[in-house]
Amino acid sequence: MQIKVDRELCTGCQTCVASCPYDAIVMSEDKALINEYCQLCRACLSACPEGAIKEYGATTASQAADLSAYKGVLVFAEQRDGHAAHVAFELISAGRRLADTLSVSLAAALFGASDTEAEELIKWGADKVYLCDDSSLTRFNDEPYSELLSKIIADHKPEIVLAGATAVGRSFFPRVAARLHAGLTADCTSLEIEEGTRNLLAIRPAFGGNIMATIVCPDTRPQMATVRPKVMKTGAYEQTRKGEIIKIERPAKPSRTKVIDVVKEDSNFNISLQDAEVIVSGGRGLAEAKGFAMLGELAELLGGTLGASRAAVDEGWIQYGHQVGQTGKTVCPKIYIACGISGAVQHMVGMQSSDIIIAINKNPEAPIFNIANYGIVGDLYEIIPLAIKKIKGERGI
Repeated sequence: MQIKVDRELCTGCQTCVASCPYDAIVMSEDKALINEYCQLCRACLSACPEGAIKEYGATTASQAADLSAYKGVLVFAEQRDGHAAHVAFELISAGRRLADTLSVSLAAALFGASDTEAEELIKWGADKVYLCDDSSLTRFNDEPYSELLSKIIADHKPEIVLAGATAVGRSFFPRVAARLHAGLTADCTSLEIEEGTRNLLAIRPAFGGNIMATIVCPDTRPQMATVRPKVMKTGAYEQTRKGEIIKIERPAKPSRTKVIDVVKEDSNFNISLQDAEVIVSGGRGLAEAKGFAMLGELAELLGGTLGASRAAVDEGWIQYGHQVGQTGKTVCPKIYIACGISGAVQHMVGMQSSDIIIAINKNPEAPIFNIANYGIVGDLYEIIPLAIKKIKGERGI
């Protein structure tokens, strides 16, 4: 779809230039010209008094009819070391809600895992699972994953396809969307169905987290989205729930790449940031890297792990793998302790769904206190050692 100016009709009145919110219309040789910044908002169509601006490539009746061939919701169920990842259960919960709204079935695609893992997906809410248990897919590889998921979508035509916004999902899911010429919304925090239609409303932070954008792809199918881990709650687990497992074969097409080894990041904590029930995070207020040693001691006593703001990571005080926020990981622990973190909106997007938020900051006006359940105004280098001493005293350490 494109919006173009009929230069024969254009009188150069510049009315359209003023109407464009994206500065996508410029004057060239006294005629309007639409450039690459056009976002297809269509504001200029009604603004032009001469009717010189026209929409080309709009959906035809036959194309609209083709949309009806797509039915159902498909979730890509990521696995790690042969076991379904927690994000897969979160997506099934989200997919189940969308499928029930549309009165369609929910399917999951699982690669490189066993029948047992497929059965678990059914118990969490899937109606059927497309399973490729080829052991060569246990380790993620862009090419075969893209090939296989594209084939499943082409064969079964789901109207909505979801994946986690993890390293895996972010790597191969755009390839699938490009192959299918489908719209893809990344890093969603909420999913809804537009009232009166079958359109997916994909909601995500935009412009540095300053607004929440609702994105819709009304003219193409499937509608694709990646969802941030830990923003969707898992649904009910039904031990007796039954479904269908459909075995599929890996495409015969040879892969140009081969995974030689998987190197995991070194960490003193065995608990993944996104799986932790307690996270102790540090920000610029720590002032130096050694502050994380103190936070690490508190996290260990609480059975949790370390988190950090982008400012602390950018300073080189801690590895990127610990970063919480829009450009890091989204977390949802039972307890989140923010130490020396002011509360930039980009950080709060990644942790605001935590059950209990405890904020420690010298500045009583810090934005973090607006979402904190408990706030302590003071020097973290005085407060944290007191907390550590108290915990050790209670445990007789």
